Formats: sequence, C-alpha cells, structure tokens
Amino acid sequence: MKTPLFNLHLDAGGKLIEFAGWQLPVQFKGIREEHLHVRSKAGLFDVSHMGEIRIKGKNALKTLQYLTTNDVQTLTAGKAQYSLLLNEKGGVVDDIVIYCLSPNEDYLVCVNAANQKKDLEWFLAHNQGALIENQSPQWAQIALQGPMAPQILLKVVQNPELLKKLQFFHFYEDQWNRHQMIVARTGYTGEWGYEIFLPWDDAPSLWEALLSESEDLWPIGLGARDTLRLEMGYSLYGQDLTDDITPYEAGLNWVVKENQKDFIGKTALRPPCRSRVGFLLLERGIPRTGYSLFSFDKKEIGKVTSGTFSPSLERPIGLGLVDSSFAKKGEKFFVKIRQRFLEAEVVSIPFVEPRAQKPIHF
Repeated sequence: MKTPLFNLHLDAGGKLIEFAGWQLPVQFKGIREEHLHVRSKAGLFDVSHMGEIRIKGKNALKTLQYLTTNDVQTLTAGKAQYSLLLNEKGGVVDDIVIYCLSPNEDYLVCVNAANQKKDLEWFLAHNQGALIENQSPQWAQIALQGPMAPQILLKVVQNPELLKKLQFFHFYEDQWNRHQMIVARTGYTGEWGYEIFLPWDDAPSLWEALLSESEDLWPIGLGARDTLRLEMGYSLYGQDLTDDITPYEAGLNWVVKENQKDFIGKTALRPPCRSRVGFLLLERGIPRTGYSLFSFDKKEIGKVTSGTFSPSLERPIGLGLVDSSFAKKGEKFFVKIRQRFLEAEVVSIPFVEPRAQKPIHF
C-alpha cells in the first residue's frame, strides 16, 4: 500500500521499504544525520500508515472503558490519552492514543499500522453498544518534530493563538484546504512537536507547505523514527509489547487504572517476574532484537526487545525484558552477540532528556 505522500518521497530521493504492508521511506539523507537533525532542528514524518478508529454514540465511553486500561472518563474535549488494549491473559493487544472529540460520545483512536485489522476486530468483538467505524482510509497523518517545530507550524495554521496555547497531550481542530485538521501535541521522539490528522488527499499540499517554510525542516524516514523513539525508551509494538507481555512487565503500570474501573484482562494481571530495563552496552556491538541476555554465570535471564547505536549518545543502547532480580539500576549482565558475551549495565530510561512535556515559548 502507498500513503498519499508516496510520490513526494520518491521525488525527495527516499529509500523505500515495506513496513506493515506499506511502502515507506526508511531514510532520505541517512539515519544518523536525520536523527541528529530532529534533535537539533526539525523533521517531518509520514505516519499516514497508522490506523484511526472512530468510537461514537451514547455507549462510546462505556465501550472504551471496558476495552482499555487507562481511565477514559477523565478525558475532556481536546485532550488525548495513551492507553493499552489487553487480551484476557493480560497481554497487550496494542498500545493506542485516544483523542476525545466530545466527552462520553465521540473519540478518535489511533492504532498501530500493523494492528489495524486486529484492533478493529477486537473492538467489534467486545463492543458495548457504541458505533465503531474504521476511518483509516480517510485520514492521513503527518508528524512534525524537533525544537523548531512550533515556529514552523505556526506559519501555516489558521488559528495560531490556539496552537500557542496547546499543552502536551492536548489537541485542537484547525483547517487546511477548508477541511478539518486535527493538530495534536503528541509524538514519538521526545521532542517538541505535533501529530497532524487531515483528509487523505490534503496531505501532499500540507507536506510541501511545511517543507517550504524552512530549509531547516527535513523529511525523515522510519530509521531515524526508530532510533529517536528508542532513545526515549518508547515501546514498539511487536518488539517491546506483544500479546504475551503484560503492561506491568513492560513498565507501563501508569496507564493501568485497576482501582478505578474494570477492563478486559484486569483479573489476569499479577506482579511481574520479568521487568523491562534500559541498558547501555559497555563494549562494541549492537544489541539487536531477540538477542539473549545472560547473568555473569552464563544463565539466560531475558531477551533484548529493541536495540540500536544511539546517535545522540554515540554508544549502543537497548531495551530488554529480564528476570526482575536483574532490573535494578546499576545491575550488569551479558548480551550474547553471535558467540561473544558483551557486558551491559542497567540505566534509567529515557536515555536522553525529553523536551516534549516542557512549555513551548513562541
């Protein structure tokens, strides 16, 4: 499948790969260069492959409360919420963001691209009387991230005063080409930035308008998107989150509101024997997904769920799921890379300082 920006990526020299059934750019100028550019200036990401499911009607809140771990009842109009869908065993079906358009009765749920069909079927199978519609074909999505993102977006929106007031994990409705556009202050990089939802056919003109506003804004591929999110310790579904990993194992306790409500999978949740950790590799090598982790007496204690060479830190980093006795900061273990056992140390997450939640000064 192709996003509405496919031809623009080709024109810009993007190197295209298949991802979750989509043709998407993995890089334009190079992963390291693009990564550092987002951290220092600004980058534009095509995330139109993400899915959007609309939950409406008098039972919309009831349905979302039953399906998700976070407390949807706390959402007011214009507020977004990170949450999880769980299966009956407590494993993660998907991690999602819920955008409240109208409390109790109208929500837009952003789901992972690879899970669109799976999530829609899950919603429909456990519907509590809401109107559920897959609106993924209608919405394109563009992410604008980096220290210069606010100033660049300010030049193209119709309601700059609303943009200036926008708080972290809130959104407002603007217009592009006289059509509805949702501007959300969310993102996957830890930088100041926005995710913009707009009609599919309007995406190319907005993309070009944003790029024309500043030479310091570059198109960014999936490669840098992955290294940026990993430096923040953000989970990637299919690696750090799966149907067999519970939110407590994944370190996402903060989005599980066990005391406030009932939801699918709640009764299966238990104190974890495994824990997610962030670690630095202390020797040369790259800790790839699936590599085994060992104690110093060579007993296997877990697996790498995500790993890369951090362009910001200039050293290898990773996320792992380990026996909880090895999860304390400062704990050390081995990462087995081919036939070598390389030393690693547990550190705090995120690996770099986040800016996303800090106030923006225009």
